[in-house]
Amino acid sequence: MFTPKMKLADVILSNPSLTLILQRFHIELGFGEKTVAEVCLANGIADSFFLLICNVYTNNAYLPSMEELKNTDMTLLVPYLVASHGYYLDERIPHIEKHLDRIAEACPKSHKDILQRFFRDYKGEVENHFQYEEKTVFPYIESLRKGEPCSGYSINQFEENHSNIEDKLNDLTNIIIKYLPGNIMPKERVSVLFDIFQLSGDLNKHSLIEEKILIPYVETMERSQR
Repeated sequence: MFTPKMKLADVILSNPSLTLILQRFHIELGFGEKTVAEVCLANGIADSFFLLICNVYTNNAYLPSMEELKNTDMTLLVPYLVASHGYYLDERIPHIEKHLDRIAEACPKSHKDILQRFFRDYKGEVENHFQYEEKTVFPYIESLRKGEPCSGYSINQFEENHSNIEDKLNDLTNIIIKYLPGNIMPKERVSVLFDIFQLSGDLNKHSLIEEKILIPYVETMERSQR
């Protein structure tokens, strides 16, 4: 488990994938020997929340207790999730789409149509998923945080319909690995596969944060309002 007194560089080196979350907190590299607490203080971030994200992101078996959630400053929870959405929609998905389009253009028409249609449908699914969260779930959470009365909705509705948007990426990798002609841009296919694996892993962590932090936290607020 990471602690505020640990050097942030050591935290990142122990799990390099944590570099992906730094920009979502607007933390720039070059923090030298500073501890997590020092870097968070300099950036106006509650280190309790930053570490909660890092610990969930690093350890799939870690489940924060209700006491931990109550003692964590959750002010940045919604902004962090919105920043994650922006990273996926504005950076990673367009990057992958650009490479897939190049591969598709080199394929026979039947393969090209399947590849482009599949990714277009997946992209639309992701956009709808995030739009629902940003227009329905996140405003509901912010209202709860402000103590405003809410009716007609509960986080259980989100939990029951929460789909893992990374699952469909497995089908995409199967198309690229198994079904495209072997002589079609082999190097670029390997490169885009690694990009898709990275995106899938990051989306999995995103889902874990929603399931292990967002849902339990909102449930505690709902109980306190009742």
